[in-house]
Amino acid sequence: MGKITAVANQKGGVGKTTTAINIAASLANAGKRVLLIDADPQGNSTSGLGIDKDSLSGSLYDLFTGSKTIEENIYDTGLPFLKIIPSNIDLIGAELELASKEGRETILKNALGPVKDMFEYIFIDCPPSLSLLTLNALVAADSLLVPMQCEYYALEGISMLLRTFNLIKDSFNPSLEIEGILLTMFDGRNSLANQVSDELRKHFGDKVYKTIIPRNVTLAEAPSHGKPVILYDIRSRGAQSYLELAKEIMKNEAGVG
Repeated sequence: MGKITAVANQKGGVGKTTTAINIAASLANAGKRVLLIDADPQGNSTSGLGIDKDSLSGSLYDLFTGSKTIEENIYDTGLPFLKIIPSNIDLIGAELELASKEGRETILKNALGPVKDMFEYIFIDCPPSLSLLTLNALVAADSLLVPMQCEYYALEGISMLLRTFNLIKDSFNPSLEIEGILLTMFDGRNSLANQVSDELRKHFGDKVYKTIIPRNVTLAEAPSHGKPVILYDIRSRGAQSYLELAKEIMKNEAGVG
């Protein structure tokens, strides 16, 4: 049965979508069956995998509104083992339409039931806000992966996110766990980055991944070509770091030290 991981941080610009795309692609590259769900109305995971978000025949919006089945909304990507449920700006409408619907926070969880066994990993790219879409993702998820840039405001942001995490765990999803905290856009020459990294490791221990994602121009370039970084330039530091992260995640899953 596929493990569902929400990739979330209500602070924007921390490498959330970059992480969702590239960890999904790196695990698929290792032969794992992976589904990426784009739960952000901006649709950046969708366009980042080369799918035209303006001409979708089905999307996450259709799943939320019940106009299509989940199987009708799964698209192929440039990697044989990676599939995506795409999104576009229509998804904003779903939040408005579902605002008064009973059980609105469990729509995504219920929708994923028929396909959960088809995948080994399911990642949900959440919007940078604590919205109904993020709530649906965290209620559906088994775990939460938090990408974090090593800067002062990141420490404030994670305390807000953890409050939300605990609220959802207590109220809707008691089995929700923290998968890990991923340091992104890291520049080792920056003393503040090193201080924030040390603080996080002191506070969260082995919940902070050993793998660190460096600040890397190739990671920024790849989405404009509609490709994950491993298909754009696999030799780049960015690509190699996400491949390393995939190995760390698989090792953790296997319970290896």
